[in-house]
Amino acid sequence: MSSQKKYTTLRLILGDQLNRNHSWFQRKDDDVLYVMMEVLTETSYVRHHIQKVLGFFAAMRAFARELERAGHQVLYLKLDDVRNLQSFPANLQWTVAEHSILRLEYQEPDEYRLDVIMREFCDSLESESHMVSSEHFLTEREDLSEFFKGKKTYIMENFYRDMRKKHELLMQSDGQPVGGRWNYDVENRKKIPKTHRPPEPLLFEHDLSQLHDMITHAGVETLGTVDAQRFTWPIDRKESLELLEFFVRDLLVHFGTFQDAMTPEYWALYHSRLSFALNTKMLSPKEVVERVIEAWEADKETIDIAQVEGFVRQIIGWREYMRGVYWAHMPSYAEKNFFQHDRKLPEYYWTGETSMACVSHAVKQSLEYAYAHHIQRLMVTGNFALLAGIDPDQLDAWYLGIYIDAIEWVEITNTRGMSQFADGGIVGTKPYVSSASYMHKMGHHCSGCRYDHKKKVGEDACPFNSLYWHFLDRHRDRLAKNHRMSMMYRVWDRMDRTDKQDIIAQAEHHLEHLEEL
Repeated sequence: MSSQKKYTTLRLILGDQLNRNHSWFQRKDDDVLYVMMEVLTETSYVRHHIQKVLGFFAAMRAFARELERAGHQVLYLKLDDVRNLQSFPANLQWTVAEHSILRLEYQEPDEYRLDVIMREFCDSLESESHMVSSEHFLTEREDLSEFFKGKKTYIMENFYRDMRKKHELLMQSDGQPVGGRWNYDVENRKKIPKTHRPPEPLLFEHDLSQLHDMITHAGVETLGTVDAQRFTWPIDRKESLELLEFFVRDLLVHFGTFQDAMTPEYWALYHSRLSFALNTKMLSPKEVVERVIEAWEADKETIDIAQVEGFVRQIIGWREYMRGVYWAHMPSYAEKNFFQHDRKLPEYYWTGETSMACVSHAVKQSLEYAYAHHIQRLMVTGNFALLAGIDPDQLDAWYLGIYIDAIEWVEITNTRGMSQFADGGIVGTKPYVSSASYMHKMGHHCSGCRYDHKKKVGEDACPFNSLYWHFLDRHRDRLAKNHRMSMMYRVWDRMDRTDKQDIIAQAEHHLEHLEEL
């Protein structure tokens, strides 16, 4: 895309830095060359969903075209470019030399892995180098660790309230929260009625068949499925804004109410599906929450505060909180394994071929759409993996690969922290485990399952039930002093001794035959 002109400054744009409103792009500098690249090192560090690879490459290409139309000089290295040496350092090395670059600039990477790669490369350069902010997040990398300085545990609610005050979101002039409450989570746990029909999700249609052929020809190993002629995710800012408008117009009204609901009938429900657009920075968290609040303020008779607060909490609370935890604890966070779990991830996490209806549906949906909402991830696939004692390394790789929105800074803290409690309580105050009663309470899978959600033992007993009690029993030494777990241990202690033995035996049978469930 660029000529052989000599430039003074080279600016690297990573695949998750597609922020059109970044200060870099507010003026055109003839001596600045922007470089973007598709490299095999980014497609192979885990096995990614084919829609994830297509989505990132398509969005990168669209962004490069947009920059060129605005008059910027862009060098875009496609995966099959003969000059492409398939890694950031190798490509930067020859680009700096070829264009006689005096200064390399890059935006702060969101992944620790890339942060190390860029720092080490810049240390080896004779040219000047400089890292700048990505201008996306509402916090800096170190803000969370400073906020909780001297504290043994991080309480997200405290951080969230501070963010609300600092950015004046859903706040009254007297410093109190709009509506008189900070958190409406208890009102956001409704099961969706069987007769309820959510709106059809907004899907886009992109013919990415040529891009798909290139990825396949390059030997990139992927998982999942795609109709490459009808790729459905947004690939530029315009479409991302359309998806945001669809959310506030058609989905926000029931978002909070049904955000924890599960059903085999509908895969998108009332979720915004903005995470890919946000995590690639095509949208900013600030504009998203402000648009949602604006929609609520314009129609308070239809949209109640619980719908809006729940969404705002996810974006300015949980999302920023997870990033802060990541930068406070990496790289050691990636090695945490509090329970010392080491079982292999069952094969049905790659196929969905299991008789457990909720697990089967969550996995198959993930393979088909590269997407599952947070309760499917946390309380179905994550919950089962924790109960079964799956190695968090293997589960990390699965979550990081299968979802289109998965980038390590947000994936690993959700997986090792909230989902698997592998961090020992940095992110969550207790393990998020449940028996089948939760799945039955929040979804409709149990009625079509070969397992009985009411039974703990027997051939047709739901594996979640016995595995739940087995998990509590085998980890009592680590969890008994956790005040949020004490009630369930009292329930366990009151059970008949023979019943407890039967439950443990049932669970151990499941663990020995995990692949057969």
